[in-house]
Amino acid sequence: MVSWKRNLWILVVSQFLVISAMTMIIPFLPLYIQELGVTNPNTLSIWAGVIFGANFLTAFLFSPFWGRMADKYGRKMMILRSGFGMALIISLTGFAAGPVTLLLLRLLNGVVSGFIPASIGLISTNTPKERVGYALGLLQSGSVSGAICGPLIGGLLAQSFGFRMVFFITGMCILLATIVVLIFVKEQFTPVQSKEKTSTLQEFKMITSRKPVLSLYVVIFLIQFAVMGVNPLLSLFVEELTSPATVAFYAGVVISVMGFANMLTAPQLGKLSDKKGAQHVLIYSMLGVALFSIPQAFVTDIWQLIILRFIIGLCLGGLLPAVNTLIRMHAPSGMESRTYGFSNSAMYLGTMIGPILGGLIVSSIGIRGLFFACAVVLLVNVMIVKIKVLPTANKVFDQEKLRQKKENVV
Repeated sequence: MVSWKRNLWILVVSQFLVISAMTMIIPFLPLYIQELGVTNPNTLSIWAGVIFGANFLTAFLFSPFWGRMADKYGRKMMILRSGFGMALIISLTGFAAGPVTLLLLRLLNGVVSGFIPASIGLISTNTPKERVGYALGLLQSGSVSGAICGPLIGGLLAQSFGFRMVFFITGMCILLATIVVLIFVKEQFTPVQSKEKTSTLQEFKMITSRKPVLSLYVVIFLIQFAVMGVNPLLSLFVEELTSPATVAFYAGVVISVMGFANMLTAPQLGKLSDKKGAQHVLIYSMLGVALFSIPQAFVTDIWQLIILRFIIGLCLGGLLPAVNTLIRMHAPSGMESRTYGFSNSAMYLGTMIGPILGGLIVSSIGIRGLFFACAVVLLVNVMIVKIKVLPTANKVFDQEKLRQKKENVV
């Protein structure tokens, strides 16, 4: 098998294992906090929110630093650093003595995290440019399928073996995936030597001076902001549409169908990005998510919501892979991982802020109003892509296609 294809399939499977492992803890995290001695319902909800978000806070802060290290030492090295680090820290989480210990371990886990961003960086830089869209789409399928299976597996394991054992199993899964990468993934990496020492701020200015990188960071932030603004609050809407006895089941179905649809279309839309341009796939996919978000505000039956979430999932498959493809196209040579590092920070920021503002919107205008708000955010995002990204991306895409034609003739 060609080297880039072998790397791709190994990392698809590894990402499935890592994401499955990391999402195993989601269904019972509040229950685990309760087991650690937090019994007051009001205090429990605060601790659960803080502990869940802690991981994203430190990941947001440290992502640019790890991007710099990846450009210096290689993306595979960053995958191994993150994998072994998370395997150790998540295993230690099973020994947490109280909520403060758990919080500190979640903060530390965010510091060493980066398995997924480093994998994206490795695939995007070691895959032929004409196949990057397909590769990143397939890579996302591995992540999404892991996110679908993880909570289900975690719930079953917690019920069978207890909460603490799940953390040990999670650590073993991440360790296994990391060892597979260590042995089988081969990276073609040549570090770019820089005589001048630059600060993170200087690197950010250097990277964003290349159009339309800064606009792409705004786009990825708004995508995560809109998507994550809705997802954690969907169970409240499901509660309106079903009986109390079936809320948990249908809440799981609503989230799972969107992930399943995302998994189906991500590779196909990635292929389309390689043929027609990631900028066009991004625009139409985002337009689809925005337009199909609006009818959700009017649903009167749970099956209507499930169908709409499935359609939205089909469109979501074209968002993040397309943005990552465009970032790869416009990243300065030798600074690809740093460029992804800043984009990951933008993504983590959207993941943190989205649920917070989503909750405020729901408290003000209700869950149905939230769908309109997210649709507006995504429509604004479409305009940003059309005005700020499309002209430059079209030019670069046409130049790349012309280069490929010349190489084929030769």
